[in-house]
Amino acid sequence: TVLLMCVGQGFADVPLQSGDEVQGSWKLEYTKKSASASDTIKREDTWAFNAGKVTITHIPRDGTYYDQSPVNYEVEGGKLKISLLGRPDKFDVFSLVEKDDKTMTLKGKFGDIYHFVKK
Repeated sequence: TVLLMCVGQGFADVPLQSGDEVQGSWKLEYTKKSASASDTIKREDTWAFNAGKVTITHIPRDGTYYDQSPVNYEVEGGKLKISLLGRPDKFDVFSLVEKDDKTMTLKGKFGDIYHFVKK
């Protein structure tokens, strides 16, 4: 969408108010390197946020799929912080780009885009 392409080029990220905003199961449809990138990478994993834990399932690897153990997540300073598996003191940090009842777009700390649809 045009809105997505403009994000990062002057439009501010939307601060998250609480973890409740991401609750539920979200299918990761695709990722891409930046908001302005046209090439997308199709994804198949599902991120399930529930009670301070996120479980990522159906992650493709070597022709099969695996599920990651649940890790903690929190909202701090308007950003989503997800603990790295096995390194609870380290986090992936995401900004919310846009969200409605059916879709959510997050931006990683290096500008990569994660587009989800609600399951």
